[in-house]
Amino acid sequence: MLRFLKWEYYLKCLDIRGVSKVDSFFTFLSGFVLTVSPGKVGEVFKSLVLWETHKVPPARTAPIVVAERVTDLIGVIILIAAGSLGLKGGLLWAGIGTGLVLTLLVVIASRKLSLGIVARIERMPGRLGKLGPRLRDAYESLAVLVKPVNLVWPTLLSIAAWFFECLALAVILRGFGEHVDVRLSTFFYATSTLAGAIVPVPGGLGVTETALQQQMQEVGEVSPETSTAAMMLVRFATLWFAVLVGFLALAVLRRRWPGLLSGKK
Repeated sequence: MLRFLKWEYYLKCLDIRGVSKVDSFFTFLSGFVLTVSPGKVGEVFKSLVLWETHKVPPARTAPIVVAERVTDLIGVIILIAAGSLGLKGGLLWAGIGTGLVLTLLVVIASRKLSLGIVARIERMPGRLGKLGPRLRDAYESLAVLVKPVNLVWPTLLSIAAWFFECLALAVILRGFGEHVDVRLSTFFYATSTLAGAIVPVPGGLGVTETALQQQMQEVGEVSPETSTAAMMLVRFATLWFAVLVGFLALAVLRRRWPGLLSGKK
């Protein structure tokens, strides 16, 4: 629900009208079908749905997915910094996290700096250089969404949404009789999520689970059996539950628009 508010905010920023709240809600939820895509970029599926149902050009809404990931990244890093305060030497982690967020904000806020980085990428050999023009087009499309004033509310929503997932881990561990501090649970879940996002594998599968389990055992002193069970439950409660919600939302949309995604004109 919190992430839906962010989606609605971005639609308003782009002045996209004519989409009812109900249609927007189910369109947003349908994007969870592809949550397991690397970096969740598959959620651009929402743009395809809006095109087929309301004729909103995908080029207008696709940048929303990138903006969502930017604010998610900022939110997760902030949670890592906050959660690290429960660790020995946590101030160092908090300082690093704060520095990363400030650096990212400076790059986003500076058009000259951002396009300068893109220009360097364009001069690189091979496939990386070929990405340059696409990155330039993407930045131009994102210009409205990544203005500093437009980052505040979505970032706050991201922090709240991701914190609830971190809190879910703490609740599950309490259920197993492991009284791990919420700050530590936040640090474990947020760092594991970031690790899974960095490595280009669907949904961070394997990477997130391994990092989460190891941290619970080595830092949280949770037994191997309990850490394995807690890891499985929190992933079912967050990742796979979201996929199920996405399929249910898509089923609702296909009842409302029988020809949706059929390939028929």
